[in-house]
Amino acid sequence: MTEPVFPTLAGLGWSVKRAPVWKTRTQQAISGKETRLADWSYPAWRWELTFDFLRADPVAAEFQALAGFFNARQGAFGTFLYIDADDNAVTGQAIGTGDGATASFQLVRAFGGFIEPVLAPNVVSAVTLAGVAQAPSAYSVDSTTGLLTFTVAPVSGAAVAADFTYWFRCRFAEDTLDFEKFMATLYRAQKLAFVSLK
Repeated sequence: MTEPVFPTLAGLGWSVKRAPVWKTRTQQAISGKETRLADWSYPAWRWELTFDFLRADPVAAEFQALAGFFNARQGAFGTFLYIDADDNAVTGQAIGTGDGATASFQLVRAFGGFIEPVLAPNVVSAVTLAGVAQAPSAYSVDSTTGLLTFTVAPVSGAAVAADFTYWFRCRFAEDTLDFEKFMATLYRAQKLAFVSLK
């Protein structure tokens, strides 16, 4: 089953907030000394969108589209795919190095020098081994995990790289979404928050 994609609506306003979210456990001794434990190896991401207007007329039906999309996910229960306008594609991304035995490699992206797995690839347009383009029949990509699997394991020392676009698999942060009607057939949503999933 194909996951639904967050709708593109004309009323998206400024600003769009985006934040990395980490999970750290901290224990403080009586002396004040702290011990910290990082529970996650990479962050989840949180977005907050504002819709300045959502037309409710029968032609545009943006209010109905967003409310219907939210309700179809049952609030924070269901998942969807989101494409971030500034973080959605990589070119020549290093994925790994062959060892002659490993056939599967996790798609990743470098974001400011930090490497994160890509769990919802969209289109893989090129895969190279030691700089040589591979035919699409030489590999497959799992769209639910981002795992790139070759039919034959790359030889030892062969650099694996790929060009691809990707989504973020997300869920809404809350089970409610407030809409404000401010004019005939016009609504706004001041805060729509959602988080990426691991």
